[in-house]
Amino acid sequence: MSNQVLSVGSLSASSGEKKFGVNKIALQDQTYSLPMWLIHGARPGPTLVVTGGVHAAEYASIAAALDLGRSLAPDKLRGRVLVVPILNVPGFSARSIYICPLDGKNLNRVFPGNSGGTASEQVAHWVFQNVLKQADYYVDLHGGDLIEALIPFTIYFRSGNEKVDQASLDMARVFGIHYLVRGETPGSAYASAAQAGIPSILAEAGGQGIWPAEEVTRHTDGLNRLMRHLKMIEGPEPKSVPCTLLDQFLWLRSDQDGFWYPSVAVGEAVKKGQGLGSVKDYEGKVLQSAASPADGRVLFLVSSLAINKGDPLMAVGA
Repeated sequence: MSNQVLSVGSLSASSGEKKFGVNKIALQDQTYSLPMWLIHGARPGPTLVVTGGVHAAEYASIAAALDLGRSLAPDKLRGRVLVVPILNVPGFSARSIYICPLDGKNLNRVFPGNSGGTASEQVAHWVFQNVLKQADYYVDLHGGDLIEALIPFTIYFRSGNEKVDQASLDMARVFGIHYLVRGETPGSAYASAAQAGIPSILAEAGGQGIWPAEEVTRHTDGLNRLMRHLKMIEGPEPKSVPCTLLDQFLWLRSDQDGFWYPSVAVGEAVKKGQGLGSVKDYEGKVLQSAASPADGRVLFLVSSLAINKGDPLMAVGA
């Protein structure tokens, strides 16, 4: 619980204030501009950090973070909210899939970062030290990337700290999305925050380069539910939503360059060993057959015909 001035880099907001601005991060060979809102409630309460756009073409999540930053009023807020709507700003301008174009790295695989590393590692380090470490609770908004379809789901990380993990699971349940996944993706922002003792979740909705109103609303409703649960805004305790908890988040990747032909749909229930699709060459020869590693459900699916060696094909929640 804090009522201290909220400061991030060159920006600050006192109690009852809301500030929008751009922090300039000095990298080794250039300056990185990072827009954000600092919303400091008129009454004391917890600090919530919300980020979007670590994957810069996951537009429903970015639109939701923008909506939150634009709409949240400090006179209606207990505590402090820090909103960074796009972490991968160069990737957003470039309409980049997965990576930051400054160094070709996936920003969500290099947290907590490295002050002496590549551009993405330096940005991750600055964000972790200056933004995420201020959080009492952290939500990282995501969705299907430009070439990914998905069903909505929420992920929390098993840090090994029972208290933090339970708080993260509680956040995921309150967010209101049916599928919950225990994730263990190293280098991701939410996982690094959880390992640092901050209850954290990653929420997924939307995809394929579009931002339907219902998917943006899924994110904003989840944030509203969470803030009500944390007593940061007025409103009743959110009603419980039936949840299915998935213990495993099983990714399948391509080991060939070629053409991707999925044989299942996103959201479909699958059985262990079931064929899920194939990667073919120009003449139609099967280069790789993808089979389900477990009984489960297809959480996301790459919808691009083009596929490169090392690219994800889909993920099964089991």
